[in-house]
Amino acid sequence: MVCTLTMWEKAGRMIRLKEGRTCLVANPDGTVTRPGCGLYRHDTRLLADWTWSCDGAVCLSTEAREDWMVQHFALVDATKTQVVGLTRELSVQDSGLSDVWTVHNTSLQPQSATLQLAMEADFRDVFAAWAKRQLDPATPVVQMQTDTSLTLARTASDGVKTTVAIAMDPPAPDRCWALNLDPGERRTIRLDLDIGDHQDEPGIPALPDRAAFAARVGANLPDRTYAARLSRAIGDIRTLLLPTPFGAYPAAGMPNFVNVFGRDALITAMMLGPAFADIGEAVLRLLAYHQGRVVDPFREEEPGKILHEIRRGESSRTGLIPFGRYYGSIDSTPLFIMALDAHVASIGDPGLATELAPAFLAALDWLTGQQADDGLVRFAPSGSGLTVQSWKDSHDSMNHADGRPAEAPLAVAEVQGYAFAAFEAAARLLDASGETVRAADCRARATRLASRFHGLFWLDDMDTYAMALDRDGAPLRVLSSDPGHLLWCGIVPEAVAPRLVKTLMSPALWSGWGLRTLGTGEVRYNPVSYHNGGVWPHDTALFGWGLHRYGFTAERNQVAGALFDLAAASPGGSLPELVSGYERQPDRKPIAYTHACAPQAWSAAGLILLARLADGRS
Repeated sequence: MVCTLTMWEKAGRMIRLKEGRTCLVANPDGTVTRPGCGLYRHDTRLLADWTWSCDGAVCLSTEAREDWMVQHFALVDATKTQVVGLTRELSVQDSGLSDVWTVHNTSLQPQSATLQLAMEADFRDVFAAWAKRQLDPATPVVQMQTDTSLTLARTASDGVKTTVAIAMDPPAPDRCWALNLDPGERRTIRLDLDIGDHQDEPGIPALPDRAAFAARVGANLPDRTYAARLSRAIGDIRTLLLPTPFGAYPAAGMPNFVNVFGRDALITAMMLGPAFADIGEAVLRLLAYHQGRVVDPFREEEPGKILHEIRRGESSRTGLIPFGRYYGSIDSTPLFIMALDAHVASIGDPGLATELAPAFLAALDWLTGQQADDGLVRFAPSGSGLTVQSWKDSHDSMNHADGRPAEAPLAVAEVQGYAFAAFEAAARLLDASGETVRAADCRARATRLASRFHGLFWLDDMDTYAMALDRDGAPLRVLSSDPGHLLWCGIVPEAVAPRLVKTLMSPALWSGWGLRTLGTGEVRYNPVSYHNGGVWPHDTALFGWGLHRYGFTAERNQVAGALFDLAAASPGGSLPELVSGYERQPDRKPIAYTHACAPQAWSAAGLILLARLADGRS
């Protein structure tokens, strides 16, 4: 068998730059070529190619961080001595990007250098780009050229117009710059791209200053490497922020999820804690604003339900796919209640809870309405979008021990934990507002759910909880990471917690880098699988939070150490969305998952969470 190196094998080293709503994905050498690369905004790939060439120049270094990249190149003579040095500085802004070249003749003789830019604009919806098929109507890209600038424009089928205006200094209509340089002479070529997007909303607050944002957290970490990883995690959160009318909102991850998600942002906000209360407030306000109002099976919208995601690409806006405002999540709504309670507790002020009381009560009504006669919360997808609507939302994540797919409606383990924690959170919020009768009802619901859940899900012979119950109430008897979330939510009886922790830390689930989503002995286990064996840092961090809650300090420290080590071993120090589930080996780096996003909001937030737990802050 012949194996060919693919771009996915380089995925961990891809350059990803972002500021605001604009994101650039480049190859490790700084070129922007298909597949996977591009300049993106609002779920649309504006440019598919942005690649420079220069007379066979040798790349000496490439450094990229957050919203900028610096590269150094050299043209050399027959003795391998540099005669022309070239420095490229690229920065991404919310409004576009700047690409600046400085060309310096470092020799004692006249020299020449030619820079050529290859460029392609396609303005394609990301779903069409990823699927490599036509989802968005093929309206043309129009080019308008002058001596000093090039403007690219496309009007989508729904009338939304997007432009990219490129100013060139010095001008070069053919995008070729032939430079003749005297000894010691420097010349500069500057291109500025300005994105005009009719979807932009006026008057949106600016994102927080990067330096001030980085200074929000101080942790007493004994290891300087850990301190550096914490700093990187804070920088990753800042990079992922999206400007919205409600404040800065954390996008889920780059490059595939630079948009609003419900579940991801709510968990991220709770992990970040009091130092980032403004982010939590923005998340809660935006999700309350977009809370479900009507019954719409295509969007899976229901009154009181909290959304799963908002996409702004053409195929979403025009209803070809349901993700323009999509509600296919069983757990965003209980997580919303939990996050509102956590926000009030963290800042000691009930003001936001009072303001969002209608949204909170509507969410609580939806959650109680979801409970079946046995008290469990289930989902049955409409068929328009996601088939699995808990956090392991790939289509093949819910299976029995023999590998058979479990049929919906499904009652997933951690969702019951979220519902339990949401009822307890609702009781506290209701008590604070004087609604003691309904608060008592919520506490009673939590107690009944906890008792019923343990009886239905606990697998005494396996010392763990079933991952889910299928439509017939049959348990999915597999070792999975899901019960780690149950410790975080507090639904696990104290008497069985040690047994559960021992199972989760067993070799079948604990890889050394974190928890595998599925145990190594399971039929469906695959170490390079999204939800059937991969290791997700946020999943492991929530387990760490649960260990902290139940007093397993040594195990919590082991989890924290593993994730900080994983960050230190990851490209650029950013925790990715997930890594493969292979066992950790001494002096070896983790094995990457094929196309993990990085940075990823809840991964970065997990490090910040574990750092504050280590500092004694819950």
